[in-house]
This record gives sequence, C-alpha cells and structure tokens, in this order.
Amino acid sequence: MNEHFRSIVNIAQDEELAGRLRDAPRRVPVPPVTDRAVWDAVDATTRTALLTAAERELGRPEPVLRASDWSRAFRDGVRTEYEDQARALRHRTALYVLAAVLTGESAPAKAPPGAAPYLDGAADALMALAEATTWCWAPHDRFTTARAEAVPDPDEPFLDLGAAEVASLLAWADHVLGPRLDERVPGLRRRLRREVRLRVFEPFLRIRDWHWIGLDGDAHNWNPWVHGAVLTAALLLCDEETERAALVRHVVTGLGHFVEVLPDDGGVDEGVAYWWLGACRLMEALDLLAAVGGAPCDARGLPVLAELVRYPYRMHFGGPWYVNVGDAPARLPDEQPWHVLFRWGTRLDDPDVSAHALARGVARGVTASHEDGLGRALTGLSDPAWRAATTARDTATRRPTAEDTPGQGPAPHGNGVWLPRDVWLPRVQVLVARERAGTAEGLALAVKGGHNDERHNHLDVGSYWVALDGEPVIVDIGQPTYTAASFGPDRYDAWPLRSGWHNVPDPGAGQRPGAGHRARAVRARVGDHTTEWYADLAPAYPDGLLGELRRTVRLVRATAEEPAHIVVTDEPVAGPAALALRHVLAGEVRLHEGRALVDTAGGGALRLTWDPALLTGALEHQPLADPTLRRSWGDRLTRLTLRTDPSRPSGGASRPLSVRIERAR
Repeated sequence: MNEHFRSIVNIAQDEELAGRLRDAPRRVPVPPVTDRAVWDAVDATTRTALLTAAERELGRPEPVLRASDWSRAFRDGVRTEYEDQARALRHRTALYVLAAVLTGESAPAKAPPGAAPYLDGAADALMALAEATTWCWAPHDRFTTARAEAVPDPDEPFLDLGAAEVASLLAWADHVLGPRLDERVPGLRRRLRREVRLRVFEPFLRIRDWHWIGLDGDAHNWNPWVHGAVLTAALLLCDEETERAALVRHVVTGLGHFVEVLPDDGGVDEGVAYWWLGACRLMEALDLLAAVGGAPCDARGLPVLAELVRYPYRMHFGGPWYVNVGDAPARLPDEQPWHVLFRWGTRLDDPDVSAHALARGVARGVTASHEDGLGRALTGLSDPAWRAATTARDTATRRPTAEDTPGQGPAPHGNGVWLPRDVWLPRVQVLVARERAGTAEGLALAVKGGHNDERHNHLDVGSYWVALDGEPVIVDIGQPTYTAASFGPDRYDAWPLRSGWHNVPDPGAGQRPGAGHRARAVRARVGDHTTEWYADLAPAYPDGLLGELRRTVRLVRATAEEPAHIVVTDEPVAGPAALALRHVLAGEVRLHEGRALVDTAGGGALRLTWDPALLTGALEHQPLADPTLRRSWGDRLTRLTLRTDPSRPSGGASRPLSVRIERAR
C-alpha cells in the first residue's frame, strides 16, 4: 500500500482517527443553509438558472420508479427506462435542495402547503428515495441474478454505483438543509440515516470482497466512485464515532487499491469521460479526508496525482471535443465539476490544468448545476476561488482559450495555454500530436495501441483520430446507449464497438477481445518536424491470420516546401491477399478516384488521398438513431473503406499502403 494511505490506515487502527473525525460536518468545506454570506453571494446568472429550473420542476410530475422498468434489464436488456427515471429523481432532489439553499426557505411543520415550496419539494423527493425498494441499478444487482428473480429484495441490498449516488445525495442534502428539515419535516433526517445504514454502511462493513474494491488488482472507476460516496455518508450521516472510524479505515484501504493500479504517466485506459468518474472521484475523496482529518489524513501528496490531473487537457482537441478512448463521447458534456480540476491545478501549481478547467467552466455559462450531482454543485458554488475565477469580468486576469479564438489561437500568456504540441503516454500507448502548441488551429492527431481487454474496451487497437481546427473529422464513434449486454459476453454485438467501425485495417477478420490481442512493439518518436507512432497490429486479430501488420502514423509539420499533413502507412506481412482500410468520418464526404473530401461543420475541409492503383474507395452512410451517439455526431456518420484488389498486377495486400491526410482549404 502507498505510504500516504498506510499512514492513515495506521491512525485508523487506534482511537486517534475517531477523535480526528469527531464533529466532521463542521469541517466539511460546504456551509449549511444558515450561512447566508456564502449562499447569497452566488452569482446572479447561476442563481437565476437554478431557480428557473426549480420553478419549472414544481409543475412537473414526480419521476416514478417502477418494478416493470427495473426488471426490463433482465427481460429484454433495456436498462435506460428505469435508470433515466432514477436519474431524474436524483436531479429533481438536487435541484430542490439547491433552490432551498439559495432562497434560504424555512417554514414550521404546521405551516400550510406553499409556505416553502422548494423545501417541501426537497423533502418529498428525499422521502421518495428513502421509500424506494432499491437504489441499485438492475444490471449490477448480482444478488437478484443469483436468486433468478427480476425484482430486488430490500433485505439484501447490493452496493453499487446507484446506491453510492443516492447515499451521497442524501448526505449532502442532510448537511446543508439539516436545520430547515428538522423544522419543517421532523423525523425525516432520522429516516435518511436509517436507510443509508441498511443499504450502505452495513453491506460495506459486512462484505469485504465487493468486486469493485479491486482485491484482484482490477480496481476501476467504481472503486473511488463508491468509496467516495461511502466516505461522504460516513462523515455526514454516521453519528457513532467508532463505526465512523471503521468506515473511513475501509474507505482508505480500498482507495489504496485504486491508487496502486494508476499508471505513473497519468494515463487512463477508460478514457476522459471516465476520468471524471474515477480519478476525479479519488481527488474529491482526498480533499474531503484532508479537510476533516487534517494533516495526518492528507494523502494528496501522491506523486501520480500531478500527472493524473493533466490527462483531461492532454486529451483535448478544442472546444467540447476530446480524444474519446473507450466508452466516451467525443463531445464531452458540460456537466463536469470543473472546479475540482481548477482547484487541483492551483494546489499543484500547474497553470495549464487550471486554465483548461477555467475555460471549460466559463464556456458552460454557470458556476455549477444540479446535473453535476448535489455534492459537486454545492462544492463548486461555495468555493470562493472558483466563483471569483468564473465570474471575473477582466479576461486579462486569466488565460485566453484556444476555443475562444478559432482559426487564430490564443496569444501566449504566462507559461502558455494548455494545449501541448506532443503527448506520449507509454503505459496506455496513446499519442496526441498537433501542428503547434497552444492552439487548436490546424491538424491534430491521436492514435492508440493498448489491448482488447481494457476497461470499457472497444476493439480498436491501432485506431487513430484526426481533428481539424479542434473538430474531429476522422473519428471514434464512441459509446452507444448502455444496455444490460454492454458489460457481458455480448458486448461486442454493438456495432460501434467492433473493429470494423474503427479506423483500423481489416485483413478479412475483425479484431478479437482479450488482453492477448494487443499492439506489439509499440513506440513513439517525437521530433521538431515529425511526430510518429508505430506498432505491429497483427496480435490484435485472430491468431495465425497475419505474420505482422505494421502500422505507422506520422504527423509532418509544415515547411516552406509543403503543408502540414498526416501519413498513415499499413504494411501487412504473411497475411491475406486482400486488405481493407476503414475510416469513420464526420461531415459531408465526397469521393473521387484516389481522394475523398470531408466538409466539416466548422467550415473547414479535410482531404484524404491514396494511390488509386493500389486502393479503391467506397462510402457507406450510417444513420444514427441512438440518442447518445446523436449528441456527438447528429444524424449520421460515413465510413470510407479503401480496398486492395489482389487481381491487379499492382494490387494485393503484401506491399505498404499509405493514406495522406491534410487540410483542403
């Protein structure tokens, strides 16, 4: 175990930890509703947005959690019918809590309906959560599966992400609205504590081999997500000191398993979307531990964290667009706790981290939202540094952003803006390169190696992305809407996850799942004029299909003699006579002999060229009905396939095949 965590666990083995955690809520850096100096100072734009949304919510029916919807995960694999309602109820609860905090509503228990509409709405929503049979999301509930049943058993709660989300929500609501709830609905807080004890504390203490703890070395985003929620609930809802200390001791031990598997280069094989649900959850938990327990409970000196906080900006193309490895959308949602990243950039004295977080936070237009999650929203709204930065009127006091000046790039400021020219993460074998540092203008390239048993894996070993002026053009489709099959043996039945819909070669068979199907001899070379990635992709395909499949992806920067361009070269050795090269494209595509033009939504155009004597192109238009995919790509994507023709004298798949990519205008 890492020394920072070991020291906390050692404290937890005696009574000192219990003493340090005494009166924990008083040291949590989020004040209660009664601290009007903080809550009355929330900026007008954010306040108006939240109260307007809360007012609209008052006129809507309450989300209903139905057994028939929950059981669909077992009946036909549809999980969204229930989870969408559960999410809507959590958002409704968070929104009413925030509105009650912002307005400072209060009313005695005997006051008539309407005396405190947001407070009453929060109480009703909290009670609905307390009365729900389960907080678990159906595909996760292994207890129900083991019973061969289709409804949950309240006497056998399964501690998963859904239960973690509700426990954290109840804890934060109790913390900020406690005095108001006691006045308006006496007994509700006692009921919330009962439910959290039965559904979270007792299972957490009793079962010490939950799969998400990572005892087998497979600690993924569930680990800090669940542990962080248990920590929050333990500090804010557990009133018995010895039990609170035991809970925290187990939390710290569990987080240690997650830290042990973090790559030292800060890479995340789950992708940038899951960075917020894994690495960021870890940082929030460490912040809370340090705030409540003081220096002996402060594990924020972990060396890997300085690299981990850089991952989001390293994967940034520009604006809302990111390199979307694994199950991640290319267009990252705005609903992220950017204030956490901003705070850690400040703490670690990394202005690029803070600048990136600030730019994206300002772009969303509000300091925080109920859709971030209640705890994250409260933390952001009450963080004085974040509030000051996001509401500053003098833009000269902060870094300019690449996306604020499309086609030009920002002027240098301080140590330069966050967009690096080259990033190489050898542990996850991801390379990101662009024409110039500090601007989204021009070409940007990303390429990955890895293996086909990564967390949230797609069959995409050797795939690459190309963005023009910060907008992805040769793209990764991303994660479709989850079903019960998304994390089971039928995962790769979903077409967006298969290698045929990634930018990889097709030697007559698709890539295969499993850690043994990986890139071989991966290396990257970063130079002033050229940045290059190389790997042998043959092991990613069925055993024995190929001797080698050498892929080289090269970004060549502009000179006086030629413009910037990218060259992708594939060289099969001892393989099938025919080969197809796949390219998934976003934009309007026009195909000609030996070239294709892609017009982007941003007004640019990308040109792909190849030797027509070696390769013949064909287009397929893929309509998109899935709402998750449509949020990134709209109505459709296009796949360009370049095929060799072994019947031609110059054809066949035994010679190098190259595609050149560059700006068309």
